[in-house]
Amino acid sequence: MAHKLVEDFNDYRSKMNERILADDQKLIKRIFNLDTNAFSEGALDVKTKELLGLVASAVLRCDDCVRYHLEGAKKAGCTAEEVTETLGIATLIGGTIVIPHLRRAYEYWDALNATS
Repeated sequence: MAHKLVEDFNDYRSKMNERILADDQKLIKRIFNLDTNAFSEGALDVKTKELLGLVASAVLRCDDCVRYHLEGAKKAGCTAEEVTETLGIATLIGGTIVIPHLRRAYEYWDALNATS
């Protein structure tokens, strides 16, 4: 089940990204490129940027973005303690309305860890 959750998310994301980029719409391509470059190494390391993205995504209540940044955090070497503390900060900042997204974030983090 855990593997399927991660696989389904990534398959859908890849399929739709290919579809979107196939239109060759200049503005959309630039936004995708900006996103990619923003989360690469710079004055802040990738790990910090992924955790910042995770906070913003949780506060903005975007489950797809939360999943994206959880995967990025895992790839960047974040520990469970770093991720859960980050999600705690997001919940503090975003308030109790973030709790349903917190549940799904924990579910996805567990799924990521079960697949590796």
